[in-house]
Amino acid sequence: MSDPSTFSSPPAIDIVGAVRIVDFDPRWRADFARLNIEWLERWFAVEPVDREVLGDPETHLLAGGGRVLFAVDDSDRALGTVALLRYADGLVELTKMAVEPALRGGGIGRKLMHGAIEAFAQMGGRELFLESSTKLGPALKLYESVGFRHHPAPRPGSHYQRADVYMIWEPYVQASKPSL
Repeated sequence: MSDPSTFSSPPAIDIVGAVRIVDFDPRWRADFARLNIEWLERWFAVEPVDREVLGDPETHLLAGGGRVLFAVDDSDRALGTVALLRYADGLVELTKMAVEPALRGGGIGRKLMHGAIEAFAQMGGRELFLESSTKLGPALKLYESVGFRHHPAPRPGSHYQRADVYMIWEPYVQASKPSL
């Protein structure tokens, strides 16, 4: 039997370094739904608009010029996802962001956000926005850290009952600091 005082734990694996962001492939369609339904059921209810989009992202996101991105590991396992819904007037909605529950807080969401912002730039959209909820504090902090700024909610024309946060990507606007 080995002496426990000489045992050292293996070095931590940098899963984020092994994660790459890729575009939609039909093999991840079920993962797109699974990852999103998990957080929706945990915090809210799955709304009819969610079921439509999650059940058929090709029609509801990709056909209109949107994108669906996945964070995948070396074995092509989907660890997270985010979508961009393109509107006819050049608006683009960041939507359906989800990360595998056991991996949240490890940088995959940030990697997805950077991929989504890059995809938005490639799409040539004029404005990137999102709707969220104050219940999702860690997600809001992530959005703020990459340049999303709060605007009065709900967004005119919002299609989510749960949305009480409306944010627009404004990377060059200084985040407002609370006054002391």
